[in-house]
Amino acid sequence: MSKIVKGIAASDGIGIAKAYLLVDPDLSFDKKQISDTDAEFARVTKAFDASIDELSTIKENAKGRLGDDELAVFDAHIAILSDPEMKKQIQGEIESKKVSAEEATSDVMNGFAETLAAMKDNKYMQERAADVKDVSKRALSHLLGKQLPNIAAIDEPVVIIAHEITPSDTSQMDKKYVKGIATDMGGRTSHAAIMSRTLRIPAIVGSESITADVQNGQTVIVDGLHGEAIVDPSADEVKEYQAKAAAFEKERAEWAKLVDAPSKSKDGKDFEICANIGTPDDVADAVKQGADGVGLFRSEFLYMGSDHMPTEDEQFQAYKKAVQGMNGKAVVVRTLDIGGDKPLTYLPLPEEMNPFLGYRAIRICLDRTEIFKTQLRALIRASEFGPIQIMFPMIATLQELLDAKKIFNECKEDLQKDHPDLGDNIKLGMMIEVPLAAIYADELAKHVDFFSIGTNDLIQYCFAADRGNDSVSYLYQPLNPALLRLIKHVITSAHAHGTKAAMCGEMAGDQLALPLLMGMGLDEYSMSATSILRTRSMMAKLDTKKCAELADKAINDCHTTPEVQKLVKDELGLD
Repeated sequence: MSKIVKGIAASDGIGIAKAYLLVDPDLSFDKKQISDTDAEFARVTKAFDASIDELSTIKENAKGRLGDDELAVFDAHIAILSDPEMKKQIQGEIESKKVSAEEATSDVMNGFAETLAAMKDNKYMQERAADVKDVSKRALSHLLGKQLPNIAAIDEPVVIIAHEITPSDTSQMDKKYVKGIATDMGGRTSHAAIMSRTLRIPAIVGSESITADVQNGQTVIVDGLHGEAIVDPSADEVKEYQAKAAAFEKERAEWAKLVDAPSKSKDGKDFEICANIGTPDDVADAVKQGADGVGLFRSEFLYMGSDHMPTEDEQFQAYKKAVQGMNGKAVVVRTLDIGGDKPLTYLPLPEEMNPFLGYRAIRICLDRTEIFKTQLRALIRASEFGPIQIMFPMIATLQELLDAKKIFNECKEDLQKDHPDLGDNIKLGMMIEVPLAAIYADELAKHVDFFSIGTNDLIQYCFAADRGNDSVSYLYQPLNPALLRLIKHVITSAHAHGTKAAMCGEMAGDQLALPLLMGMGLDEYSMSATSILRTRSMMAKLDTKKCAELADKAINDCHTTPEVQKLVKDELGLD
């Protein structure tokens, strides 16, 4: 009898194949005392060098399948193995305790990973613990002379079942053979989820028990649309899901025809569906998916991908490349949004009890104006090559907004001494992610050209629930009636002053949220590039008048999130 295992839908699609349990070899070792410490440390050096060579090969083979952001993970792993301080600590363990290379490597690297994992207030650093464990495992495999699973050697259709998928695992996957992924661990923002979406492999993550529920060779169906895995399905179930998979692929082929189509509702109202990007290289995929523009360029990735504070010219070249790549379509750049879960190694920030509510984003920029001015000057210069729009993150008060605009205008006036009119075409906006800003939207709207609602942070701040904390994940409720009421207030306030209302959080690409947002009059929807065509297709089937009625019912007649979900599903005819 088949068994259904529920998880988190991480990558759309349906995959059916035999289970391939991604199980590591036994990397245990006997503890022993050694006498020749130099020879033992030489083994460490040899194992690290072999690991670096292996990672370099994996990265090279992955080029063409993964984007620059994903490939950069391997550079981070190589950097860990190349860290002289790490090696020095391992050497110190060997020399002081006379322990083996295996024991010293394991102790030092596990200690480092545990330190990172213990950073409860820093989700980004917590996630780096998995990277250190991955690197440690690779180094140990070379020390012990044991081969790690070779995913690249898979030559038949499989569904990969694993406790956790590492970046190096995903990079070796060939979509021709890997039909699905299901893991115990992970969320929608984990490496496995992001890479599976990039590779378009159906995936569910965070099931907690899939490795215990599946045996090697069993047939498994991965339903990445609903976040389920069906283990040992019956012949009828296989047939049913094969039909669902074919229907989904047919639907995806239909979406592909909409690349050059306008983003319109059924009754002819125009909207914009844009892409969220992290680097200028992501522009190509945004264009390929028919984006109406870039609604969110996360500029912090230019800083996080560098070992130094990016210069004005380095930033100018990046922004220029992005703007030129969009061929006249607008690029909205969010100014530096670091702090919280996004630290910079070369810009030490103070230790904080709650960094998400601390010294971050616009608060840093208004305090360290030399950093802010460098970025603004680069953006103003790049605006000569295409339409750039600038938005300020984490604005809480009107004064912060006015201060940010003042610094922008100072930079523009300075540049215009030699280049008259430069930057005059730039539109200025702000993120609505702090609840106070959402409440005060009617006043803030007078001072900007556009709002962009960042629902990921707005939701966690409204519900006082860390979105990275599994224990309170039930409070991530984008369809909560009270939150919908607040979002409608923001949109209505924007329109009252001729200000555009956009959204760049996960909610913008949520199919249940789409009719509600259209009904509220949201102008622009920015999302991952892979969601654009699906959203455009769905938008073309929706009538804005009916959507407005639906939104009013959700806000005024519903009292809980499940009630709103049922209301929308009934309206759309979804199961």
